[in-house]
Amino acid sequence: MRKLIFSFIVLALFVSSCGEKQVVTQAQLDQLAIEEYLTDNNLDAQSTTSGLYYIIIAAGSTERPASDASITVAYVGKLLNGTVFDQSTTFTGDLNDMISGWKEGIPFIGAGGKIKLLIPSALGYGGQSTGKIPANSVLLFDVTLHSFINP
Repeated sequence: MRKLIFSFIVLALFVSSCGEKQVVTQAQLDQLAIEEYLTDNNLDAQSTTSGLYYIIIAAGSTERPASDASITVAYVGKLLNGTVFDQSTTFTGDLNDMISGWKEGIPFIGAGGKIKLLIPSALGYGGQSTGKIPANSVLLFDVTLHSFINP
């Protein structure tokens, strides 16, 4: 009798799990797109727990910008397909007013440093379109940190 009850429970669990659909999240799609980009371009990147990927090209000075620093940078922003959506040779702003991917990634370098950021959509503009950037886009930034002022 115990075997019969155990078999019935196992069968019930098996049948109930067969009907479940596997849900793929936007974060998983972004991670796959980033990993494919890195592989296709033979790049070796570090990643953070938030899903940000980065490559430090040049570390710059040893002092790092604080999360609320005023920064001056040069950058090129692209989609993974290579479409440039924004660029500047001299942009100044407060780091705490930037997208989350910049807030997290820029402090990895000091003044004079260069970094490549691969930013999942949740750390960029998420599900909203803005300008030339479609909703749920992974963003690629090449950034040179010219200078910063910590408060």
